[in-house]
Amino acid sequence: MRSAVAPVVPIFRTQAQAEALAAIYLRPQRNWTLASLARDLQVAPSTLHPEIHRLTEAQLITVTKIGRSRVLHANPDHPLIQPLTEILSYMYGPRTIISEEFTGIPGVERLLIFGSWAARHSGRPGPVPHDIDILVVGEVDRAALYAAADRAQERIGMPVNPVLASIRRWDTTADALIRQIKSAPVIDLTADIHTRSEKLNP
Repeated sequence: MRSAVAPVVPIFRTQAQAEALAAIYLRPQRNWTLASLARDLQVAPSTLHPEIHRLTEAQLITVTKIGRSRVLHANPDHPLIQPLTEILSYMYGPRTIISEEFTGIPGVERLLIFGSWAARHSGRPGPVPHDIDILVVGEVDRAALYAAADRAQERIGMPVNPVLASIRRWDTTADALIRQIKSAPVIDLTADIHTRSEKLNP
Protein backbone atom coordinates (compact mmCIF):
# COMPACT_ATOMS: atom_id res chain seq x y z
CA MET A 1 0.00 0.00 0.00
CA ARG A 2 1.34 3.41 -0.92
CA SER A 3 1.83 5.96 1.82
CA ALA A 4 -0.29 9.07 1.84
CA VAL A 5 1.20 12.08 0.11
CA ALA A 6 0.52 15.76 0.53
CA PRO A 7 -2.66 16.94 -1.19
CA VAL A 8 -2.24 18.34 -4.66
CA VAL A 9 -1.58 22.08 -4.83
CA PRO A 10 -3.75 24.29 -7.09
CA ILE A 11 -1.12 24.57 -9.85
CA PHE A 12 -1.85 20.97 -10.83
CA ARG A 13 -5.16 19.79 -12.21
CA THR A 14 -5.42 16.53 -10.27
CA GLN A 15 -3.36 14.34 -7.95
CA ALA A 16 -2.89 11.82 -10.78
CA GLN A 17 -1.54 14.54 -13.07
CA ALA A 18 0.90 15.82 -10.44
CA GLU A 19 2.18 12.33 -9.57
CA ALA A 20 2.53 11.39 -13.24
CA LEU A 21 4.59 14.52 -13.90
CA ALA A 22 6.70 13.83 -10.82
CA ALA A 23 7.47 10.30 -11.96
CA ILE A 24 8.37 11.37 -15.50
CA TYR A 25 10.39 14.46 -14.51
CA LEU A 26 12.13 13.13 -11.40
CA ARG A 27 12.87 9.59 -12.59
CA PRO A 28 14.09 10.19 -16.16
CA GLN A 29 16.12 6.96 -16.15
CA ARG A 30 12.87 4.98 -16.48
CA ASN A 31 11.28 4.35 -19.87
CA TRP A 32 7.73 5.13 -18.82
CA THR A 33 4.76 3.81 -20.75
CA LEU A 34 1.16 4.52 -19.86
CA ALA A 35 0.83 0.99 -18.48
CA SER A 36 4.02 1.10 -16.38
CA LEU A 37 3.19 4.56 -15.06
CA ALA A 38 -0.31 3.47 -14.09
CA ARG A 39 1.09 0.45 -12.26
CA ASP A 40 3.64 2.58 -10.42
CA LEU A 41 1.04 5.15 -9.36
CA GLN A 42 -1.53 2.45 -8.63
CA VAL A 43 -4.23 4.07 -10.75
CA ALA A 44 -6.25 2.72 -13.65
CA PRO A 45 -4.80 3.40 -17.12
CA SER A 46 -8.18 4.82 -18.08
CA THR A 47 -7.79 7.42 -15.30
CA LEU A 48 -4.27 8.32 -16.36
CA HIS A 49 -4.80 8.39 -20.13
CA PRO A 50 -6.62 11.77 -20.31
CA GLU A 51 -4.01 13.35 -18.04
CA ILE A 52 -1.17 12.11 -20.25
CA HIS A 53 -3.04 13.41 -23.29
CA ARG A 54 -3.35 16.87 -21.71
CA LEU A 55 0.34 16.92 -20.74
CA THR A 56 1.30 15.92 -24.27
CA GLU A 57 -0.94 18.60 -25.76
CA ALA A 58 0.72 21.15 -23.45
CA GLN A 59 4.13 19.88 -24.67
CA LEU A 60 5.25 19.21 -21.10
CA ILE A 61 5.98 15.61 -22.08
CA THR A 62 6.92 13.95 -25.34
CA VAL A 63 5.98 10.53 -26.67
CA THR A 64 8.50 8.38 -28.55
CA LYS A 65 7.72 5.09 -30.22
CA ILE A 66 10.13 2.31 -29.28
CA GLY A 67 8.98 -0.86 -30.99
CA ARG A 68 5.34 -1.21 -30.11
CA SER A 69 5.64 0.91 -26.99
CA ARG A 70 4.95 4.61 -26.64
CA VAL A 71 7.56 5.93 -24.18
CA LEU A 72 6.94 9.10 -22.18
CA HIS A 73 9.67 11.64 -21.42
CA ALA A 74 9.92 15.15 -20.04
CA ASN A 75 10.25 17.71 -22.82
CA PRO A 76 13.73 19.18 -22.29
CA ASP A 77 12.95 22.13 -24.57
CA HIS A 78 9.92 23.35 -22.66
CA PRO A 79 10.62 26.77 -21.06
CA LEU A 80 9.06 25.63 -17.77
CA ILE A 81 11.10 22.46 -17.35
CA GLN A 82 13.52 23.87 -14.75
CA PRO A 83 11.00 25.59 -12.44
CA LEU A 84 8.51 22.73 -12.85
CA THR A 85 11.19 20.17 -11.95
CA GLU A 86 12.07 22.20 -8.86
CA ILE A 87 8.42 22.35 -7.79
CA LEU A 88 7.94 18.62 -8.35
CA SER A 89 11.17 17.83 -6.54
CA TYR A 90 10.02 19.89 -3.56
CA MET A 91 6.61 18.20 -3.47
CA TYR A 92 7.44 14.63 -4.46
CA GLY A 93 11.22 14.29 -4.44
CA PRO A 94 13.41 12.22 -2.10
CA ARG A 95 13.62 14.89 0.60
CA THR A 96 9.85 15.03 1.01
CA ILE A 97 9.30 11.29 0.68
CA ILE A 98 12.03 10.33 3.16
CA SER A 99 10.86 12.86 5.74
CA GLU A 100 7.27 11.61 5.34
CA GLU A 101 8.21 7.96 5.77
CA PHE A 102 10.46 8.51 8.78
CA THR A 103 8.09 10.84 10.60
CA GLY A 104 6.68 9.26 13.72
CA ILE A 105 9.41 6.66 14.28
CA PRO A 106 10.24 6.85 17.99
CA GLY A 107 13.78 7.70 18.97
CA VAL A 108 14.95 9.56 15.85
CA GLU A 109 17.17 12.44 16.98
CA ARG A 110 18.65 13.30 13.58
CA LEU A 111 17.81 12.35 10.00
CA LEU A 112 20.32 13.23 7.26
CA ILE A 113 20.71 12.47 3.57
CA PHE A 114 24.42 12.13 2.77
CA GLY A 115 26.63 10.73 0.03
CA SER A 116 26.35 11.28 -3.71
CA TRP A 117 22.70 12.34 -3.74
CA ALA A 118 23.33 15.09 -1.20
CA ALA A 119 26.47 16.13 -3.07
CA ARG A 120 24.66 16.45 -6.41
CA HIS A 121 21.79 18.30 -4.71
CA SER A 122 24.26 20.81 -3.28
CA GLY A 123 25.70 21.45 -6.74
CA ARG A 124 28.87 19.38 -6.58
CA PRO A 125 29.60 17.82 -10.00
CA GLY A 126 29.66 14.08 -10.46
CA PRO A 127 27.77 11.12 -11.88
CA VAL A 128 24.01 10.77 -11.47
CA PRO A 129 23.31 9.01 -8.14
CA HIS A 130 21.80 5.54 -8.32
CA ASP A 131 20.89 5.34 -4.64
CA ILE A 132 20.28 7.52 -1.59
CA ASP A 133 22.20 7.20 1.67
CA ILE A 134 20.55 8.31 4.89
CA LEU A 135 21.85 8.52 8.44
CA VAL A 136 19.48 8.05 11.35
CA VAL A 137 20.85 9.10 14.74
CA GLY A 138 19.13 7.85 17.88
CA GLU A 139 17.81 4.77 19.62
CA VAL A 140 15.54 3.42 16.88
CA ASP A 141 13.90 0.06 16.29
CA ARG A 142 15.71 -1.46 13.32
CA ALA A 143 12.57 -3.09 11.92
CA ALA A 144 10.79 0.28 11.83
CA LEU A 145 13.88 1.86 10.29
CA TYR A 146 14.15 -0.65 7.44
CA ALA A 147 10.39 -0.65 6.85
CA ALA A 148 10.47 3.14 6.39
CA ALA A 149 13.45 2.85 4.06
CA ASP A 150 11.64 0.21 1.98
CA ARG A 151 8.54 2.41 1.67
CA ALA A 152 10.67 5.40 0.65
CA GLN A 153 12.58 3.27 -1.86
CA GLU A 154 9.36 2.08 -3.47
CA ARG A 155 8.05 5.63 -3.83
CA ILE A 156 11.32 7.19 -5.03
CA GLY A 157 12.24 4.39 -7.42
CA MET A 158 15.85 3.95 -6.31
CA PRO A 159 17.54 2.18 -3.38
CA VAL A 160 17.45 3.94 -0.01
CA ASN A 161 20.30 2.81 2.25
CA PRO A 162 19.81 3.59 5.95
CA VAL A 163 22.69 3.78 8.43
CA LEU A 164 21.80 3.77 12.12
CA ALA A 165 24.10 5.52 14.60
CA SER A 166 23.77 6.10 18.32
CA ILE A 167 23.99 9.61 19.72
CA ARG A 168 27.33 8.64 21.25
CA ARG A 169 28.66 7.51 17.86
CA TRP A 170 27.47 10.76 16.25
CA ASP A 171 29.28 12.81 18.89
CA THR A 172 32.58 10.94 18.64
CA THR A 173 35.50 12.06 16.50
CA ALA A 174 36.93 8.55 16.16
CA ASP A 175 34.35 7.17 13.71
CA ALA A 176 35.59 7.49 10.13
CA LEU A 177 32.12 7.37 8.53
CA ILE A 178 30.74 10.03 10.86
CA ARG A 179 33.74 12.27 10.19
CA GLN A 180 33.21 11.83 6.45
CA ILE A 181 29.50 12.65 6.69
CA LYS A 182 30.16 15.76 8.78
CA SER A 183 32.78 17.03 6.33
CA ALA A 184 30.64 16.57 3.19
CA PRO A 185 27.34 18.06 1.97
CA VAL A 186 24.29 16.72 3.78
CA ILE A 187 20.57 17.44 3.69
CA ASP A 188 19.30 17.71 7.25
CA LEU A 189 15.69 16.48 7.52
CA THR A 190 15.55 16.63 11.31
CA ALA A 191 13.43 19.78 11.46
CA ASP A 192 11.14 18.40 8.73
CA ILE A 193 10.25 15.22 10.63
CA HIS A 194 9.82 17.04 13.94
CA THR A 195 7.50 19.59 12.31
CA ARG A 196 5.48 16.82 10.66
CA SER A 197 5.24 14.96 13.99
CA GLU A 198 3.94 18.09 15.72
CA LYS A 199 1.28 18.55 13.03
CA LEU A 200 0.21 14.90 13.32
CA ASN A 201 0.22 14.98 17.12
CA PRO A 202 -0.72 18.53 18.18
